[in-house]
Amino acid sequence: MIKRVLITLYIGLAFTGMGFAQERLMTKANEEYQSYSFRPAIDIYQKVLDKGYVSADLLQRLGNAYYFTAKYDEAAKVFKRLVEEFPAESGPEYYFRYGQTLKSLGQYDASDEALARFADLTSEDVRAFRLRNIEGYREDIKKNSGRYELAPFEYNSAYSDFAPAFYEKGLIFSSDRDTGNLARYRHSWTSTDFLDLYKVNADSVSQNKVVKVEGVNSRMHESTSVLSPDGNSLYFTRNNFKEGKYVRDEEGFVRLKIFRATKEDGQWAILEELPFNSDAYSVAHPSLGPDGKTLYFASDMPGSLGQSDLYKVAINKDGTFGTPINLGNNINTEARETFPFVTSEEILYFSSDGHPGLGGLDVFATKIKREDYQGPILNVGEAVNSKFDDFSFIFSEETRKGYFASNREGGMGQDDIYSFLETRPLVFECIQPITGTVRDKISNQELVGATVKVIDEKNEEVLSTFTDSEGEYTLSCDCNQGNFIRAAMEGYIPAEEYLGVSDGKPRVMDFYLERETVTAGFGDDLAKLLQLSTIYFDFDKYNIRPDAEVEIQKVIAAMEKYPSLKIKANSHTDSRGPDAYNLWLSQKRADATVAYMISKGISADRLVGEGYGESRLVNECDDGVRCTSEQHQRNRRSEFIILE
Repeated sequence: MIKRVLITLYIGLAFTGMGFAQERLMTKANEEYQSYSFRPAIDIYQKVLDKGYVSADLLQRLGNAYYFTAKYDEAAKVFKRLVEEFPAESGPEYYFRYGQTLKSLGQYDASDEALARFADLTSEDVRAFRLRNIEGYREDIKKNSGRYELAPFEYNSAYSDFAPAFYEKGLIFSSDRDTGNLARYRHSWTSTDFLDLYKVNADSVSQNKVVKVEGVNSRMHESTSVLSPDGNSLYFTRNNFKEGKYVRDEEGFVRLKIFRATKEDGQWAILEELPFNSDAYSVAHPSLGPDGKTLYFASDMPGSLGQSDLYKVAINKDGTFGTPINLGNNINTEARETFPFVTSEEILYFSSDGHPGLGGLDVFATKIKREDYQGPILNVGEAVNSKFDDFSFIFSEETRKGYFASNREGGMGQDDIYSFLETRPLVFECIQPITGTVRDKISNQELVGATVKVIDEKNEEVLSTFTDSEGEYTLSCDCNQGNFIRAAMEGYIPAEEYLGVSDGKPRVMDFYLERETVTAGFGDDLAKLLQLSTIYFDFDKYNIRPDAEVEIQKVIAAMEKYPSLKIKANSHTDSRGPDAYNLWLSQKRADATVAYMISKGISADRLVGEGYGESRLVNECDDGVRCTSEQHQRNRRSEFIILE
């Protein structure tokens, strides 16, 4: 239908190996295909295929005809034959469409295989890049799902109803419903009635009933509209025609154009087409920014990346227009981006089958404040999105209510409008709180005035802060990207930790900075100066454990390097057991430590050992205090104090 496709693909008429009757059928089908008559073309192509005549070109045309009329189950069958029977003629685009149709049928594993093949066949395509770099996109979609409560639109018909737009106190939308006209015009592309604009609950005239919008409808299609903030201008889409007749491009296609209607004496009377329309390409699906100064639309004009791209254009004070600007390849892909809608908070919603989705057209959102079009593109999730085409999404941030259209199963007509209530907002910015303390690594003393910075993956400083009088800091970073958190202070070696993409939960990051130079003196703990792990003993034992040997070897290495260094080994116990026994046990541990070092070649006159029992506990685990085994373990230790 007119809502799904802005352009057609020009495909040649080369068919070989067919009889004269089949050639005549194909010629007729090709004529219908080129003029958007997809349904007659489908009937003829399918008839030829059913008779056993097949070619890559036939399958391409038939698959496209099914695809662009949202008959994804039939399209999948045809594309499957194409890629299996004519792999050499199955270019990347057909693998992409095959993957999309499979996704619409819920066959996700098969879809992933087809899309992976698509990515393998092309290196420049934006869609291929995203497919290679996005893993588990269905999990991401799942995170955004469950935020909408859907309800049917009571004014749907048995025909096609879509493109809702806020209009005065109600809605305006597009429909091909039967309104009792004497003359019935048929749109050959889908063999349905021509589309007109209707309004409901917009004023006293349309209260609780659907009526046509006067002054804008014609014998052609009218669809997708938007009302200016002041209520005096209405932008809408219409087929290209002049003096009551279609205007075709050089290839025989009727393009789409945006028109502006202006009120005169309270009625839509003055109609003008926008200056950037063209007979050679389509311009459609208008939407306005919140201030009414920017018009957003979809087009396949020269410079477009895909089948249809999103553009913006400035509306000048005198009503003239600037130059259309493509929104870029973060938003646009080689497929279809269409139906833009911009909220009061400058969130751009649009439909696309180029970004990873559930199948068909899905609704996506991105923040465009400060004209930033490089932000994350988020799939809004179920239940707005489905395996079918979901499009023409509009939303009021004031009421948290909105509308969209879909051709999903269970509706009244070919396309139906659905209302919804947003129960949980879509989260775009992922801000992760980070707190922590910066300390001297040896003394454990809090460092006041240390600098803590957030540095992105481009090595650019994002923000910085200082530690307070307690050595503590607080900052936040964007968890949609990787960042480095770096702590630094004069006289210390900076410390840094990488923080990757995350879920945004608060994170505690403490830093322990090493001094650039360390001077040892009488009474210093050599273990801290050398940054040794604590030397622990097993409960009620004094033998040197294997893990302690590694740390004692570092002390031995230091004593070998500095022959004048003399050390006192202070040993301790936990609080369990009698005081006298613990004093004896600690002395045995000190003696064992000294004996071990002597056995490794350190002179006895450079070593002293003393036990302190339980008199120097490092925690609260005193007599009568219930503690864990791990807490008691911290007290069963040896220290190395510099004597000389």
